[in-house]
Parts: sequence; structure tokens; C-alpha cells
Amino acid sequence: MTNFIKTFFRKIKEKTAEFRLTISREMVGFSKTREILTSESTDTVREIIGAEKIAEHCPYCNSREFVKRGLRKKKLETIQLYLCRACNRTFTAQFIKGKHFPMNLIIEGLNYYNLGFGLEETCKLLNQKFGINPEASTLSNWTNQYSELCRYSRLRPFAIKMYKPQDTVETINMAHRQIYRFRYHRAKMKILLEDYKHRNFGPLKEYLEAVSSETPHQYFQDGLRISEIKTKFDKAQMIIRSKTNYANALAKFVLQAVKENKFRHEALQRFFIANDSVTVASEVPVYIKKDDIEHLQNTLGFVIPEYLETKRQRPSAEVVLKKLSQPPKLMTGHIDLIQVRNGLIHILDFKPNAAKEKPIEQLTWYALALSRLTGLRLYEFKCGWFDERDYFEFYPLHVVYKIKDRKKKKVRFKSGTVVEVPEKNEIKIA
Repeated sequence: MTNFIKTFFRKIKEKTAEFRLTISREMVGFSKTREILTSESTDTVREIIGAEKIAEHCPYCNSREFVKRGLRKKKLETIQLYLCRACNRTFTAQFIKGKHFPMNLIIEGLNYYNLGFGLEETCKLLNQKFGINPEASTLSNWTNQYSELCRYSRLRPFAIKMYKPQDTVETINMAHRQIYRFRYHRAKMKILLEDYKHRNFGPLKEYLEAVSSETPHQYFQDGLRISEIKTKFDKAQMIIRSKTNYANALAKFVLQAVKENKFRHEALQRFFIANDSVTVASEVPVYIKKDDIEHLQNTLGFVIPEYLETKRQRPSAEVVLKKLSQPPKLMTGHIDLIQVRNGLIHILDFKPNAAKEKPIEQLTWYALALSRLTGLRLYEFKCGWFDERDYFEFYPLHVVYKIKDRKKKKVRFKSGTVVEVPEKNEIKIA
């Protein structure tokens, strides 16, 4: 009887773990949760066309004092109009106007085409998803018009010779407390590694290819989330650079067709993966153990002062900070976007209202974890966060490694700006 009970509970435990950690692996396949269609899909679920975001300010005077002013009905969509009380002008939430087809349908067409599907096949996929079948010549006009935004179009002729459209992007759903959709662009990574400046990034490719088979999913059930750990890193000898990046233009273009805020990350990641020429992966799982942290401190001399764990009793409650006496046994997280460009690996995080955010600790831990998992040096990483208006970046090595007894140093950027490296524990934005 005792053996029967043990066997019974063991099977329940195995089934529970299997259910919690199930990975639904899809090679650019259709799912009801906004994944990409294939021509073999038989599902009849269709997305709503003409989705648009709610206006945040007047595009003419940037005033937030506006009211709704009726609807503009078009053949395929209905657009909300707004009246600004400051300048008395009428506007919409979309900055691209004069289009017969809705913007979310155009964006999906660009996604499918740059994954390697032909013009005719892409139009069939759009008809299957939205119930609208644009002409192949119309889709060709879209690809030509937005070629400056979709820089991957330059790599597309080489990529379609390497992989079929269904195999270009690997998509995996991971149940890590919540569902995270990992995407990895095989062809883009292979092409980027051919650049001499990226010749040492082979370990990153190996890690991304092994996510589906070797990720320890139980870690993400048991470990603390990196976003819940507030580490008081010393901000001396580091500079945060504020600039305009191509990611701002891509975000602005995509977000105009996203109606609900909860779909912003998903829409951005899909567009970046399919159309950007340097984004190789999204929602990348990373983790770092206590032994790794002690190695960083004792062997490499990195400065990691103390740890504060943030907790909420309920979602609307105030954040409670709890000081930890020693490094956590395990910390986990998911990187929004990974880019390979200019001889560096860029770790990017989309933050609405980026100008008010300072996710330095979170991004630094991401870089430390990915450095340990890939074996790449920390100076080969760069971190940044952005929205449709602002972009900020810094070197994570400058956060954790401090040079002692050094002279004052000034940094000159390509724009001609000269900034003195701060020696005090303060945030310096240039």
C-alpha cells in the first residue's frame, strides 16, 4: 500500500511538472494567440482589422487637452477623431494617413513577406487571417514604401536561400509563471556572424539554438525574478547616453496599430524579428546563480553592494523592500530584444515613458547573466531601453567594474559632445 501511494504521488508530481513546463514548439506556425500563419493552417480565427491605439496627445501642439469628435468611417475600418482644445484642430492617433487598407493589415503583410513568403502567398495569408485579400501589386508597393523601415529586406534574398519561410524563425512558448514567447531568427543570426566584427559571437548563436532543448525551466518557477531585485549599483564612472535610435522609428510605426497596451510588447517583438536587420531574438530566458555572483565579485572584482527584494501583498499595494543579507540563490529573467550590431551585443528593453524609467539594475543583471551563460566577456555587451520617442544606452561593465585612483576623464562622442566621466554615485545622462 505504501509503494502504491508513493507511485501515485510521484506520477501526479510528474504530470504537474509536465503541464507547467510544456513547450509548444512552432516553426512560424499559426496559433490563436497572434502567432504567424502558414499556408497549411485550417483555423478560421480572424483578427480584427483597423485596430488603432488611443491618442495620447495632439500631434500639432503636444497638448493633452482633447476630446473625442466622432468617427471617420472608411470601407475597411472606422477611425476615431479627436478635437484638441488648445489649437482647435482635428487629428487621429495614426500618423500615417491616406491608406485604403488598415495599418495593422499592412504591418502583418510586411511581417509575412520579410519572413520569406512570396507576394501571392503573403496575400493569401492575409486573407486567411483578416478576410481581406489585397493585390500582389499593392503588397509590392508597401514593401517599397517602407523599405527604409524594414532594413531586413536587404538580407532577405540571402536568407530565403538558407531556410524555408516556415523554418526561418523558431518560436517557443514557455510557461515561466506566465507565458513567454521566445523567438529566434536563424537566418539573420547566421548572416550577422559572417561579419568580421561579430566573429566571436558564436557562443551566443549556440545558446539561442539550445533554448528549446536545454533551458532549465524549473529555475524560472523557483528563482527570484530579476525585476524583483533592486541592487544598489554604484553609478560612478558610468554615463548613460541619450540618443535617437532606429528602434524609436520602428516602435512609433508599430504602436500606432496597437489598440490595447497589453499587446505592445508582442507587436513590437514580432515586427523587430521579422523586419529589423539586427534583431536576432526576443523574450530570451536568462538566469544567474549564487555561485556565479560570487565568482563575479571575488574573481573578477565586480562591485555588487547589496540586494533589496521588492514584494507586494497584492497588485494595488505599495512596494515593500526587504534587504537580503547575501546574494540570492537564483535569479531569472527574460530579455525583450537582443541585437547584434557594430561589434557588440545589445540588450534592449521596451519601456513606455522611457524618459521616466531608469532600469539600470535590471539590464545590468541581464548582461551579467547572458555573459555567464555564453562565456562572452562583459565588455562585448551594451544595454539600452527605449520607447517611440527616447532611447538610452550604457555599458554594463562600467556599472560593476570601477577603476581606482584614476585621473579625471572626458569622453567625446561622434556628435561632438564632450562629457566628463562622473566620480560620484550619481546618474549622468549625456
